[in-house]
Amino acid sequence: MKVDYLEKAKGILLNNRKDGFTIPNPTLYPFQWNWDSGFIALGYSHFDLNKAIEEIDTLFESQWGNGFVPHIIFHDQSQENYFPNYEFWHSASNPTAPEKPTSGITQPAVHGFIIERLLEQHPNSETLKDFIIKMIPKLMAYHRFLYSHRDPNNEGLFYIYHPWASGRDNSPIWDESLNRIKLNKGEIPDYQRVDITIADASERPTSHQYDRYVYLLDYGKKNQFDGKGIDDCPLRIQDCMMNAILIKSNDSIIKLGKQFGIDVSEVEEWQKLSKSNFHNKFWNEENSVYASYDMVAQKQIGISEIGGYVALFAQIPDTESATKLADKIKSYSTKGYYLFPSYDPETEAYDAIRYWRGPIWPHMNWMIYHGLVSYGYPELAEQMKQDTLTIIEKFGFYEYFDARKLEAEKSKKGYGGNYFSWTASTYIDFKNM
Repeated sequence: MKVDYLEKAKGILLNNRKDGFTIPNPTLYPFQWNWDSGFIALGYSHFDLNKAIEEIDTLFESQWGNGFVPHIIFHDQSQENYFPNYEFWHSASNPTAPEKPTSGITQPAVHGFIIERLLEQHPNSETLKDFIIKMIPKLMAYHRFLYSHRDPNNEGLFYIYHPWASGRDNSPIWDESLNRIKLNKGEIPDYQRVDITIADASERPTSHQYDRYVYLLDYGKKNQFDGKGIDDCPLRIQDCMMNAILIKSNDSIIKLGKQFGIDVSEVEEWQKLSKSNFHNKFWNEENSVYASYDMVAQKQIGISEIGGYVALFAQIPDTESATKLADKIKSYSTKGYYLFPSYDPETEAYDAIRYWRGPIWPHMNWMIYHGLVSYGYPELAEQMKQDTLTIIEKFGFYEYFDARKLEAEKSKKGYGGNYFSWTASTYIDFKNM
């Protein structure tokens, strides 16, 4: 019997849906996650616009008074076996935090461009238009937080102080910065990991890395997550992907604001500064890719990883840089890889199955697909789309996948959480193009 993968994808979203929001996965991620909800709304938009709207609306109900939008909303406080849980985060240490407990870091600000895409799909929905008018000030407050609290040099480029905020938390881009943090006994609170009891430890961050994640979480908490002390954190990275996504969402806010008669001049000023500095600060000529910047070491993190390609989606590169990025993507397809590995397979740090150190992530492919299309590479974009659909149909709706074609065929499965919401959403949107 032929499997209807589109219906299966819809079923995953509905099965992962709770009271007004959707969890990424029932085991590893049992709460509402920030950028997950953005991509989840994208999937819902094809068969239930009201659920798409509610997904984002529910997330922003827990926006802090300072504009910050946390990366986890702990709607269900009974699941105390999750780590780090709401008590460990203790978001109430910040006086602007909402009553409902949240985490104290954010994630990539995808919501602006997701909402614009909802309007492209449903241009005549009065419900959606009312929602957008309500959301634009909230989106502006979120972006204002990033520019006012995380851009001390007024470059239009914000930093993060915790790898979890990037969404690519176990990427090799953090290794050098994390290794600089020397921990003495008693510098981190006692904790017990849960992730390695659910997923294979070979797919997850090491204990060395996790200790530093907990240290940085505790550092943020001691500084109320937005205090001036954050500017002295031993890890401060201007992440090129997060800044590219912010620029893309800025563009969306500007377009939507002008369409609905809302003053977005402040966003235009942010955008002018961000775009003028992005290429000069992040472009790495040696590897022909955008690379994040280590503010503590005052140097680029000059390695090739998937975040550097998201600049295509934000339409930041000039023609020459875009061509170099596209050529690099194309080269992997001739070497036995599905598109697109999250880390350069030809480097020592590449790990085909460990979290963010090599595997394919469907929602990342979605952003890069749109970037390639915008720069006039429709065939390469189509290959990326088809590779994404193929691995999902062959191996399941997993969180991420082995990019090596031969090895993936042998294992016949993906990695991380199964029945994953943003994988289902990406599948739905790609199939409806």
